[in-house]
Parts: sequence; structure tokens; C-alpha cells
Amino acid sequence: MLFDFGQPTDGVIQLGFVVEDLEAAMLTFGNRLGVGPWTVLRDFAGDDPRYRGEPTLARADVALGFGGHLQYELIQPTDQRPSVHRDVVLDRGFGFHHFGRATTDFDAAVEQMHRDGYPTVFSASVGPGSRVAYFDTRDVLPGMTELLEAGPGLEADFTRMYRTSL
Repeated sequence: MLFDFGQPTDGVIQLGFVVEDLEAAMLTFGNRLGVGPWTVLRDFAGDDPRYRGEPTLARADVALGFGGHLQYELIQPTDQRPSVHRDVVLDRGFGFHHFGRATTDFDAAVEQMHRDGYPTVFSASVGPGSRVAYFDTRDVLPGMTELLEAGPGLEADFTRMYRTSL
């Protein structure tokens, strides 16, 4: 099945990048890749954010935009607190961060990641009926994996952004 924005309800729907300067990155991704317009969330962490199982105060400015049917997420950490984003910046610098994979059975997908040996490194609620969880899959992929709960809220928000990009 496909979301109304043209991506599979159980598949990769997003590519995430950690950037040093959100405004400059939005311009570059827009001018060079045709991504946008952007939805910008300032000082964002979601509800009940947890980094490595503990509550976190780490925040980031986030921009979401579409290039075709694929969503791009640009993330600029706004503080020096330990976070899933700082982990990558400290390890290898700014750039590619994660694959965002939608799942219609969030709990089962999280449990499968745990069975595969990947503990949850970040989790939060990001809207009504929408949760996210990150796993450090850099041992087998060029970035982390983010699971996004595929529900009506995610579909409505992402479809609105996609339609705005047309």
C-alpha cells in the first residue's frame, strides 16, 4: 500500500541529514536538488523524548521538505547536549544521518530491531498516534534507521507537505 504522498506504508519514506546551518542547507537542497518548500520546526524534540532510554533536553531545529515523493529532513542541533544527532556529528561530522522507514506495526518493528541487536537510541512521540524510534545501524548501513509510525497523523502531515511541493 502507498501513502497519499506516493511512498510505501512499510518502507523508506525519508532521508535525514544533520547540518551545521539549517538556513544554508535549505537553500542548497532547494537550489541543487529541487527540495522544498520547507516546513520548519524550531527547538524540536517531540513529546517524551528519550536518548538511550533516559529523558533528554536536547533540541534541534528541523526542516522537512519533499523532492518528488521522497521527504528530506534537515536537522541542526541547537545545543551541546548528548543526542542521536550529536553522536553522528562527533563520529564523522555533518552530513547523512538516517533512513526514515515507515511501519504500520510500530511495536513489532521496534521489537524486530531489538532482536536484530539494535537497542533504541532515541524515541519520542511526534504527534497524535505517531511515534519515532532511532537505531544505530551504521555497522551495516551508511546511517541510522528511524522507524516512523505509519498512522493517519503522519499521512495527513506528510501529504500536506508533499502537495505543497507540487
